[in-house]
Amino acid sequence: MNIFKAMKPEKVYESLVLIPWGELAGSGITTALLDFDNTLGPDHATEPESYSYRCVRMIEEQGIRCCLVSNAKSGRSAKIAEMLGIPVVTYANKPGTSGIFRAIELMKTTPDKCVMVGDQVFTDVIAGNRAGVRTFMVEKLHKPEIWYVMLKRPFEMIVRFFGKF
Repeated sequence: MNIFKAMKPEKVYESLVLIPWGELAGSGITTALLDFDNTLGPDHATEPESYSYRCVRMIEEQGIRCCLVSNAKSGRSAKIAEMLGIPVVTYANKPGTSGIFRAIELMKTTPDKCVMVGDQVFTDVIAGNRAGVRTFMVEKLHKPEIWYVMLKRPFEMIVRFFGKF
C-alpha cells in the first residue's frame, strides 16, 4: 500500500458524536473499532467519562458493536473497556495490524464490516487502512496529551495539509 494512501482517513469528523452511525449501519458496518486516548476519553485516563459512555451507547443504538482497540497497557485498557461494557484488544501495536486483526477475530466479523476510529494518523489511521477496514479520524478530544504524542502532532499537521484532510 502506498504510504500516503495509508495515512489518509476516509473522512475526518470533529467528534464521535458527529459520525453518521445510522448511515454506516445501513451500509453494512457492524463493528466500530475505537481508540480510547483522546478519541473516546481523555488521554491516559484511568476511567471513562460521561462522553465515553454516551458515545458507546449512541453507536450501539444504531446496531453497531463497539470494541476498544488500544496501544495502552492491558490493565488500564481492560478496566476502561469493562466499565464501558465492551470488548477490548490491548497492546494493539498500531500502526501495525495485529491488534486490528485480533479485534476482528474477537468480534467474529470481517474487515469490510468494520470501521476504525481514532485521533492519530500515525497509529489509528495507518493501522486501519493497512488492515483493510474503513478509517475515520476524529479531532483530539482534549488538549493535554502525553509528550510523545505531542511530538508527532506537527508531522501529522504536515501530512494533513498535503493530504487535504
